[in-house]
Amino acid sequence: MLGLISPFLGFAVMVVAIVLVWKDTSWSKGVKVAATVAAFALLGSVAPEPEDQSRGTAAPADGKAAVGAGRVNTLARTAPPASPSPTSRPRPSAKDYRGMSLDDAREAAEAAGFGVDEHDASDEDKSIMMRLNWTVCFQRTGWTSSGTRMIDFGAVKKGAPCPREDGGAIPWPTMPDLVWKTWRTAHKEVAALGTVPADHIMASTAYINDQLPDEGEYDDWRVCVTDPAKGGDVTVGMWVTIGLTHPDNGCPDPGRDDGDRPSLPDRDGDGDPDYHDPFPGDRRRTSSYPDGLPGGSGDSSDGSGGGGGWNCPRTRWC
Repeated sequence: MLGLISPFLGFAVMVVAIVLVWKDTSWSKGVKVAATVAAFALLGSVAPEPEDQSRGTAAPADGKAAVGAGRVNTLARTAPPASPSPTSRPRPSAKDYRGMSLDDAREAAEAAGFGVDEHDASDEDKSIMMRLNWTVCFQRTGWTSSGTRMIDFGAVKKGAPCPREDGGAIPWPTMPDLVWKTWRTAHKEVAALGTVPADHIMASTAYINDQLPDEGEYDDWRVCVTDPAKGGDVTVGMWVTIGLTHPDNGCPDPGRDDGDRPSLPDRDGDGDPDYHDPFPGDRRRTSSYPDGLPGGSGDSSDGSGGGGGWNCPRTRWC
């Protein structure tokens, strides 16, 4: 009963009672031991549990902080905030360098306080050399572990279109369908693609035994074949060849698979196609030598032999 009031008072009275049991009673030893154990058990059952010290820092039900918790919170408020990690910082702002040459973009970014990195923005993953010949397509900013502002440029070779996304394929322009268009029109369309300089577009003949006239005189000749072919990629700096034919001739059969360029009809076998040979049946006279080939016998110009009738001023070879 006294242990319910105070555990210390109950313990003191129990000790006195046990001493009296062991000294002043005639009980047997077994009974005394049993009485002692029962007394301890009875006191333990009524004594209140000790208060949990860890609860002293918890907030009571009314929401007011305990004294211990208040001290901890005060320390938390006065401690300086931890510096954010580089990954948690907002990305540093930077000027838009896209469209600039990679060399100029690097110089401007470094002047603005950025560390600079660079990579090929296409799926070809080429090493970047001669930055003046590369154009910035993408840029990404961030922080290094030491707190330095960084910018990473994704670039492509000068003149190439930018991929739709960093690391994607370059959407090269493709060769248009030029068959039977004039050389003048075809040249303009290829140059308009933007990846081939005008002086990289070459005219050739569609037939192996044909010959282009002087420049400017084949502007109305017609396109038969192109290299690259229709639909092929037209990449930066490549050479484009356009095979032409005189409007009087049709184009070679596109289904040929013998690997050789076809020939135009040449009855006398002088290498001068019949369509512009002034003497298609005379092997000695061609469009270049209308008065007969120079030298040799059997000159057909005047039948005198030795080529005496060849008139140089009347040909373009003089």
